[in-house]
Amino acid sequence: MTCRTGTDPDRPDGEDTASTDAAFTALLEDSAEELYDSAPCGYLSTLMDGTVAKINTTLLTWLGRSRDEVVGRTRFTDLLTVGGRIYHDTHLAPLLSMQGSVSGVTLDLRNADGSRLPVLISSLTKTDSDGRPLLIRTTVFDASDRRSYERELLRERQVAEEARRQAEEDRRQAEEDRERLQEALAVLQSSLLPVALPPVPGMEAASSYHTASPDRLGGDFYDLFPLDGERWAFFLGDVCGKGPQAAAVTSLTRYTLRAAALHDPDPVAALTTLNTVLHERYATGDPRYCTAIFGILEPDGDTVTVELASGGHPPALVLRRDGRADYLPTPGGLLVGILPTARFASARTTLAAGDTLLLYTDGLTEARIGEKRELFGDEALRDFAADLPHTGAQQVITALTGLLNSFGDGLDDDTALLALGIPADRPDPVSDTLT
Repeated sequence: MTCRTGTDPDRPDGEDTASTDAAFTALLEDSAEELYDSAPCGYLSTLMDGTVAKINTTLLTWLGRSRDEVVGRTRFTDLLTVGGRIYHDTHLAPLLSMQGSVSGVTLDLRNADGSRLPVLISSLTKTDSDGRPLLIRTTVFDASDRRSYERELLRERQVAEEARRQAEEDRRQAEEDRERLQEALAVLQSSLLPVALPPVPGMEAASSYHTASPDRLGGDFYDLFPLDGERWAFFLGDVCGKGPQAAAVTSLTRYTLRAAALHDPDPVAALTTLNTVLHERYATGDPRYCTAIFGILEPDGDTVTVELASGGHPPALVLRRDGRADYLPTPGGLLVGILPTARFASARTTLAAGDTLLLYTDGLTEARIGEKRELFGDEALRDFAADLPHTGAQQVITALTGLLNSFGDGLDDDTALLALGIPADRPDPVSDTLT
């Protein structure tokens, strides 16, 4: 081919065409064989028995083999790993025989150094004019990056699966720990309350403890015990706070009141002793105090005289046989343990047949009800009690337990209930007095 020099008259800018002609000449001399041999992907042609008849330099370089070592001496399956040969014989070859072509098949080639090369292949059967197969042409793409990507995906999936499994295990363990904690709290809570109320001659006693949350140890408490052959002492209260610290104060409070009552059964004296003990015990650290109501039951013929004193606690509610329900005022009465000295005053009432004395903690009256989440309150409690068809101690506790359950999540504090009454089958009631 003769190269032209000079100016191309067809070019408006008069550019020298020598360099352009040289490029065309080089392109024409770059044969198809050279393009095939140095392509960015691998090529090989095999006879129908699988013998390699032609292979490009790119694929030989990947395999680390020479042309003389492969062409005419090696079958395509010899270049595969054991697993690759099995897959070729059981899947790839039958598909190629039936369809004449396959594409996108992933295999592993076996390099000269024994390493593996993941590849993606596409094969096509070349036929003559009569449709007889002559050879198989195969294109090979390096799938190392894809395999790495797949391995990374697999690894991430395994990490995610392990994280999910660990999260499930942690959730299960947390649930088991929570159940064990609730069991321990329930046992500890029960240890702070009497197992059962003792029978009081001529009277009926009933109690209930409603836990707002099984995960928290409450500080409400109550007790009923004999003082001598006739008189009985009772108390109910609420320690400030929750948890183990409150439980410690509850335990100290119960045993202090029991000991104080045996020493001096006067309700004012019992609360005064408790105030001294709590203040001295917690004055130098985290202040701890409680509300409490303490009383004495003393039979008097067909009636029972009740004398009680309160230390900052909600007043007792007296339910009469005739349907009346009134609070028993307990004037004065500071929180127990908050000051080194505290003054308490006592009050008296008389219970007759069909009458019941109700003591409760403020979880009941401070429950939130309705859409506006208003306090249930003292007035609502009195109205509820007055509407009860029966005023027996157990009936009152059963009705109030149902009321507490109806509050749902509006009840966010524990509630202790203690009811002491005279069965209605006793003689008609006598007038009561309040002092």
